[in-house]
Amino acid sequence: LLRRAMGKKKPEEMAKQRAVFAEGAKNNGIDPDLAMKIFDLVEKFAGYGFNKSHSAAYALVSYQTAWLKAHYPAPFMAAVLSADMDNTDKVVTLIDECRDMKLAVVPPNVNACEYPFTAKDAKTIVYGLGAIKGVGQAAIDAIIEERQSNGDYADLFDFCQRVDLKKVNRRTLEGLMMSGAMDVFGETRASLVATLPAALKIAEQHSRDAEAGIQDLFGIAQAAEQNKGPGTYHRLPEWKDALRLHNEKQTLGLYLTGHPINEYLPELSNFTSSRIAELKPTRNQTVIVAGLIIAIRTMNTRRGDRMAFITIDDRSGRIELAVFSEGYQRHRDMLSKDRLIVVEGEVSVDDYSGGYKMSAKNIYDIEQAREHFAKGLLVRVDHQKAANGFVRDLQKALQPYREGFCRVVIDYEANGARARLPLGEDWTVHPTDELLHRLRDLAGPEQIDVIY
Repeated sequence: LLRRAMGKKKPEEMAKQRAVFAEGAKNNGIDPDLAMKIFDLVEKFAGYGFNKSHSAAYALVSYQTAWLKAHYPAPFMAAVLSADMDNTDKVVTLIDECRDMKLAVVPPNVNACEYPFTAKDAKTIVYGLGAIKGVGQAAIDAIIEERQSNGDYADLFDFCQRVDLKKVNRRTLEGLMMSGAMDVFGETRASLVATLPAALKIAEQHSRDAEAGIQDLFGIAQAAEQNKGPGTYHRLPEWKDALRLHNEKQTLGLYLTGHPINEYLPELSNFTSSRIAELKPTRNQTVIVAGLIIAIRTMNTRRGDRMAFITIDDRSGRIELAVFSEGYQRHRDMLSKDRLIVVEGEVSVDDYSGGYKMSAKNIYDIEQAREHFAKGLLVRVDHQKAANGFVRDLQKALQPYREGFCRVVIDYEANGARARLPLGEDWTVHPTDELLHRLRDLAGPEQIDVIY
């Protein structure tokens, strides 16, 4: 019990053990003053103790690494990232540290990156291709060797024709695209993925012709150069942020070029109390925060019920939530990693970490929160749009989402007059992301608003 109290650095538990220690020493005939001096040394050691040889070695390494981190921050963090690049969880933590140090982490780039993380300058780290999931070292070595021998890759077609496709397979290419490593070619990631089959087909034909000694003077090469025929990109608009970031997370283990919460920040500001970084302890006062679930651990209570400790991140900061058994049973279906949640609860000081913690009373996903806090869904329309079948299309768009709790209000303008017309109770809706996307496609992005 004494060792456990020392290990967890709990002063109140150490105080209890002092009395036990004094009693035991007395029973063993130890001088009481000497016993208490010994206990004081034990208590001091509990603060953080090593034997001297261990302490000296740690001190030297700590001094050296602290000096390097202070004077050469980018090279130091690039080296630390490279040492742990196979451990995605560690990479995520270290990139957070880079952001705290005001170091820029440049996304992967097939024309600029090496296998490990590298320092571009004193304030910039270039992502290591070796940290992309599903991209092996043999493939990366082949890509870098070809680039160093014959210069940068011009586009996807050039890339596929120049690399060894026995080493750089389709899965590797898709990983490079989804991670952003081929953004340098100036095409959307959606276009690159859609064009890949054609680019591979051209590259395979090019390889077969080269092996057969055939030189194509007027065919594929010319067509590709003129950006028509077999060398043409299948151009598509970029993926929505949610899909683009999901693919980044799949290949890099983290969101590098954005954060899923960014899309919702203007809306969240209508009903959250503050960003996580600005939270303060609130006794008997409920606050509302939102964040992405980045870690979950569950445990059994003394009564045998299940509860959870959840860490959420809103890119301004992180906080741990205690979700007790009743709340855990009620909300467990939505408690999964990478889910955006909105939480009502009380904030208090975490004695263990010195930061803040929060006990969750209510938890919503973004669509439940929107329905709970919103007063209505506003659709702006003028008489010209209304005359072109808009009402019929609006009815069709709303139909699948009826029987919710959110009132639909039409902001109608005609002949210099304007009025807000609430639809009847039969047309209250669930204001889901999908409904908002449909309405914005129908009326225009600026014509749809959720009223709070």
